[in-house]
Amino acid sequence: MTRPFRFGVVAPVLTDLPTWRDRVRHIADLGYSTLLMPDVPLWQPAPAPTLALAAAVAPDLRVGTWVYAAPFRPAWSLAWEAHSLTTLTEGRFELGLGTGRPGIEDELRERGMPVTSPGRRLGEVREAVSQLRELDGPEVHTPVVMAVRGPKAQALASEVADTVTFVLRPTDTRDEVAELARGFTSTRDVELALHVPVVGDGIAAFMASAREIDPAALHEADSMLVLPDDPAAAIEEVQRRREELGFSYVVIGADFAEVMAPVVAALAGR
Repeated sequence: MTRPFRFGVVAPVLTDLPTWRDRVRHIADLGYSTLLMPDVPLWQPAPAPTLALAAAVAPDLRVGTWVYAAPFRPAWSLAWEAHSLTTLTEGRFELGLGTGRPGIEDELRERGMPVTSPGRRLGEVREAVSQLRELDGPEVHTPVVMAVRGPKAQALASEVADTVTFVLRPTDTRDEVAELARGFTSTRDVELALHVPVVGDGIAAFMASAREIDPAALHEADSMLVLPDDPAAAIEEVQRRREELGFSYVVIGADFAEVMAPVVAALAGR
């Protein structure tokens, strides 16, 4: 069965608070399903309290992390935080979780935290989800979104995630992304999400690797990291990605919420 489309927006607090609150309300009014927060220490307010505020500002909007780096937090603390957000938002929270972006080892060293192996970090993700399920109990289910790349991460996601997004590089071709999507299997009904940091010639403000991204080169290469800023062309491309590869959840940066609004209006829930 074809999953309906939904659209999320990564909207870190990069302005004064009243302006950001207005942006959150506007994102909800435009029909986006989910407001997401990156996990970049000291770059903005911490994700959990920020998302709680967003949920209060826009009572119909889902909120989530995009994505928590598991090595920064003990599994029990991360699980408690996630379950608390589910409780406080009355079921509107989604836990986005991964082993950490490129360069996570340097960030851990800077904070005096242990640098563990990728396998150990994946184990921390498993433990956090396991403890979250215990806290949720039989009556509550906090959706888990996992950012994955390699086979071990994909295998764990197939077991425990509700939504999967693939960690893509600017050099990934459409065929390579297609191989990731088609190669992902699960006995469960798992939603596939696609993070699109470039729309037209613009790069999302929260992209730490923005200097490595060349929008023109991405367009030329038919990259999956980019969408056209022409609504009709974007609608066609988003539909193509679901039809051919199963991507039904599209995540963009807040700077593109307005230009992509016609796409959301045409496709959300379809």
